[in-house]
Amino acid sequence: MAAKKLNIKDKYRLLTRDLDWEFSYEDRKQAFPYEEFEGIKITDWDKWEDPFRLTMDSYWKYQAEKEKKLYAIFDAFSQNNGHLNVVDPRYVNAVKIFLTGVSPLEYQAYQGFAHVGRQFGGVGARVACQMQSLDELRHVQTQIHAMSHYNKFFDGFQEFSHMHDRVWYLSVPRSFFCDARSAGPFEFMIAIGFSFEYVLTNLLFVPFMSGAAYNGDMATVTFGFSAQSDEARHMTLGLEVIKFLLEQHEDNVPIVQKWLDKWFWRGTRLLTIVAMMMDYMLPNKVMSWKEAWEVYFEEAGGALFKDLARYGIRMPKYAETIEKEKEHISHQAWWTFYTHGHAAGFHTWIPSDEELDWLSAQYPDTFDKYYRPLWEMAKEMEAKGERFYTTGLPQLCQTCQIPMLFTEMDNPNQNSMRDFVYQGERYHFCSDGCCDIFKEEPEKYVQAWLPVHQIFQGNCGGPEVGDILKDYYKMNVGVDNMDIKGSPDEVRWNKWKGVA
Repeated sequence: MAAKKLNIKDKYRLLTRDLDWEFSYEDRKQAFPYEEFEGIKITDWDKWEDPFRLTMDSYWKYQAEKEKKLYAIFDAFSQNNGHLNVVDPRYVNAVKIFLTGVSPLEYQAYQGFAHVGRQFGGVGARVACQMQSLDELRHVQTQIHAMSHYNKFFDGFQEFSHMHDRVWYLSVPRSFFCDARSAGPFEFMIAIGFSFEYVLTNLLFVPFMSGAAYNGDMATVTFGFSAQSDEARHMTLGLEVIKFLLEQHEDNVPIVQKWLDKWFWRGTRLLTIVAMMMDYMLPNKVMSWKEAWEVYFEEAGGALFKDLARYGIRMPKYAETIEKEKEHISHQAWWTFYTHGHAAGFHTWIPSDEELDWLSAQYPDTFDKYYRPLWEMAKEMEAKGERFYTTGLPQLCQTCQIPMLFTEMDNPNQNSMRDFVYQGERYHFCSDGCCDIFKEEPEKYVQAWLPVHQIFQGNCGGPEVGDILKDYYKMNVGVDNMDIKGSPDEVRWNKWKGVA
């Protein structure tokens, strides 16, 4: 008689919940020492539900099948010189931003989920973290493979992991994950599992993958499709995490709300590079950052927080400020990189007349008033041979590490700066949101590794900025960065395309 085939429910139970064991010779609290110190109360781990009911054997089969198809397309892309199909060499700089700023975060997520999964007493949560950890490791590997083809033909890809650990603007995403990974396990799950993977992930991956499709980068598009099913699972688990915590005990509600306020604000600061990429770096535009924010947060996120209101959760603090920022943040960020283009790991440029008109149409209330005059001035200076690069080093926010070059949202002509004195030392912040986060845990953020401070303290080589860029950041100044116009990348592109 043939053995009876298990149904999905029984198979899931045997390969997840039944893998747990009773602790007979070790105190359970000592086995999971980090489960209580954040104040979260768990009354019944069996209430944790994995909506996908995925077991490890199914996981391996499913992912292996996707891998085979993905790498076949990477090979075809490479053999057919796929880099020649992108619409414009400027697009490749968006890929550089992704590789240096986003892909290393996947590796941090892999380490983070592997660590926090060990800390949970519930076996369902441990298995879910194990799979997500493997997903994140696979994502960083496939992203690097997808983009490695460009390294053969364009400058600036060669030191992406080294740059991620050291370069001034890359400390923004790096510090975001360092902050999450040095928190407790439940805060990490709200920070990355819910706030990042559920609330904000569509604002990161959809613009990058859609941008790749609009600009002829089929390798990156294919990676996006391959990762999409994983991301859908991560989003569902992110929602399960927050509902599980809120339903376990009413005392968890104010703790979760505090974490939501913090990580929503930190996440939107991180998305500044996506806003800049969408409005300025994609030759073929998908939509403006303002439109993306309205679609993916104000509509989708608004419905989410209405649903969470039944638990006592409200919209994150400073959501109104962020709504105002959608009009300004991309323009202020690209201007910052344009004026510091010699210290960036990619090329910058002045938007064309057609692109300026597109920005005016997308931002009718703000662009012509505040930002178009800056670009008209830059065009005039460039025409006179007076293109300039800012030689000074900007003050960085102690919390998010963004250069304090953003403005007050109610007065875009005034820089936004806050300060706070802690144990006799004055610390500076880009916003009320970052200042509040610092006040909650000052002993954590006073230890922040701020790139500009490190340069002034002599910890990054030097003494000249040029030495730091070359030796400490490993940038080929004038080759990897500065203006795209006249760069080796543009010269090669014109030769490939037969442009005089």
